[in-house]
Amino acid sequence: MKTVSPKEETPFGRFVSDFFANKVATFGFLLLILIIVLAVLAPWITPQNPYDLKQVTVMDSSMPPGSEALAGYTMLIGSDGVGRDLFSGILYGLRISLTVGIMSGVIAMILGISVGLTAAYVGGRTDSLIMRLVDLQLSFPSALIALMLIAILGKGVDNIILALVIVQWAYYARTVRGTAIVERGKEYVEAAACLGLPHRRILFRHILPNCIAPIIVVGTVQTAHAIGLEATLSFLGIGLPQSEPSLGVLIANGSQYLLSGKYWISVFPGVALLLTVVSINLVGDQLRDVLNPRLQK
Repeated sequence: MKTVSPKEETPFGRFVSDFFANKVATFGFLLLILIIVLAVLAPWITPQNPYDLKQVTVMDSSMPPGSEALAGYTMLIGSDGVGRDLFSGILYGLRISLTVGIMSGVIAMILGISVGLTAAYVGGRTDSLIMRLVDLQLSFPSALIALMLIAILGKGVDNIILALVIVQWAYYARTVRGTAIVERGKEYVEAAACLGLPHRRILFRHILPNCIAPIIVVGTVQTAHAIGLEATLSFLGIGLPQSEPSLGVLIANGSQYLLSGKYWISVFPGVALLLTVVSINLVGDQLRDVLNPRLQK
């Protein structure tokens, strides 16, 4: 069997080998994959649909781990204060968290990339105006902006995604603008402009591919940030309604029971949120090291 020497290894193969060379990052990646698989398969592996009020009964409220529900199944990690099976609620909550994080991140990324490329390529007053707007938004805490937007838009997954898009786009715009403005002054871009290529092609076929590495790193960080921010808003009672048990809602429901010894209602959803955010951050940190040779040891 022919072996591939390091010189013959493809760029993708080198990327994979460099990424999985870090055991901590490998653990974070496998943990993230497990969380995603559990969230996707939630309707088929959970004993209860926490959104269906017909399956939720107050008689099962605040049951400790290992208790048997009235429906006959075992509550592996107990139930919350309104009778929802915590295992089912956590997996369905992960679906909401991942949906909010990924959807808001993708939309904010598209918007931020477009604005950042425009600012770097056009320059002049357009660049100054866009960057002053970016600086103005980044001068305020993202949680404060999200709170104001949710107070105006109201509760709901769609409104939270819209609020998080408005919060996140500036990070992508600044990152892309900083990378693209360096590429804008290089010879291959000037040569493409001299050949009369359309501006759109220069932006998206020549400049944008060289900005992919920092975009990926920012995307992972902002996804984890969006998941945590959604949980914060739901915990404060202005994110998702009680009928949609996200991780923040589950933690909020259990906070009033902590002093009475019913720790599992808040602890287990909190651990699930922590593991999700940590796994995404571990993957993002390793991507930053692999995609930036100057950070490699």
